[in-house]
Amino acid sequence: MSLSIQQLLENKGITPKSEHLELLKTRWEGMQSLRSNLEGIAIDDADIAVRNIPGGDHIDN
Repeated sequence: MSLSIQQLLENKGITPKSEHLELLKTRWEGMQSLRSNLEGIAIDDADIAVRNIPGGDHIDN
């Protein structure tokens, strides 16, 4: 049985406002859906990172 986002937050001592809970629930379900697509994929294939280099927009690679 998986925990709901509300239960997970409450276990950490966080009580979100009711108006935020629906948005959080939608985002949580989206993340869980994306995560389920990684079953059976080699971790090296799914390991990506985004880097922010301040002022780096002028750097050519």
